[in-house]
Amino acid sequence: MSTYLLDALHARAGEFISLRRDIHRQPELAFQEHRTAALVADKLRDWGYAVEVGIGGTGVVGKLVRGAGSQRLGLRADMDALPITEASGVEWASQQPGLMHACGHDGHTAMLLAAARHLAEQGQFNGTLNLIFQPAEEGGGGALRMMEDGLFERYPCDAIFAMHNMPGIPQGRLVFRDGAAMASSDYATVQLTGVGGHGAMPHRAIDPVVAAASIVMALQTVVSRNVDPQQMAVVTVGALQAGKANNVIPAEATLEISVRSLDRGVRVLLEQRIKTLISAQAESFGVQARIDWRQGYAVLVNAPAPTDFARQVAVDLVGPDQVTLQGPAITGSEDFAFMLERVPGSYLLIGNGDEHDPQATSACMVHNPGYDFNDGNIATGSAYWVALAERFLQ
Repeated sequence: MSTYLLDALHARAGEFISLRRDIHRQPELAFQEHRTAALVADKLRDWGYAVEVGIGGTGVVGKLVRGAGSQRLGLRADMDALPITEASGVEWASQQPGLMHACGHDGHTAMLLAAARHLAEQGQFNGTLNLIFQPAEEGGGGALRMMEDGLFERYPCDAIFAMHNMPGIPQGRLVFRDGAAMASSDYATVQLTGVGGHGAMPHRAIDPVVAAASIVMALQTVVSRNVDPQQMAVVTVGALQAGKANNVIPAEATLEISVRSLDRGVRVLLEQRIKTLISAQAESFGVQARIDWRQGYAVLVNAPAPTDFARQVAVDLVGPDQVTLQGPAITGSEDFAFMLERVPGSYLLIGNGDEHDPQATSACMVHNPGYDFNDGNIATGSAYWVALAERFLQ
């Protein structure tokens, strides 16, 4: 257990807790992270990094080369907030109406900045360190935008890592998983068109509501009867909109569907079966179905060797009792998956606190108005990044 490094980062954590809270007060949505990006860029320049801004819109990369080592490491943090009205009650709550850092990206940015300063001033490494501050993780696909803008051509990486906080896990605990770790996410809007009419004379109409109801029920069989029981899949109809009056059969109904899986083959199967089932069900009721299928994030797959390396760094830093070597997969999605399709690496979790944590907001789930990042993670998370960078680039 490396108490020296933990103590060193804890001693200067106050500066970055203040920085985190400043970012928290001024949240910015996807591709609007201008203030946050400028703050990050200014700090990195002050510490001696070569900085490039505007990658993928509002992305920032800080590069630091030391020695003649050939290894190149990428560490990534996300910067964007969510369109949620904050109800955490903390002193540093959002000052932007309807916006808040409800997923802890303010903390992820602060952890990587704290590590950046330590590595610039005291880091013992030999090679190239690329610190990637990404916009628009929350559904905007900022990782893809940065890659399309030449991220890895300009800043080649031999491995890349990212970290996300997770409520419900004791604060500071580090959780790893090799293989599929987070689900893909796809979305469909289904427009059903029939013939409207009077509710008292349904035989003179073609009812899209009945068709929609049947489709909702039939979709439940995709997971239970088409997907291997040993595989994970989720099909959720989150919205069904049709009509406004109890005595009117509407001409149209709309379904909004979310689809997730932890296997690339299952992902393909789900799209095929859902489209086929909807079309067949609609035809059986005499309505027309138009399906708008939108691919979201890919399955996030952690490569075994980088994950093993990252685990060992964690065990040596905080001790085996504070590390989960192979945690469960998560059905949420993350666009770091696209970076892992290009560069081998791993995505790990850091516990944000559970029901036993005295900071009640830290156990509140992400994307909740009452959530807040646990500032106790600034020291632990930044120490972990320093330890990983120094060992990878030794």
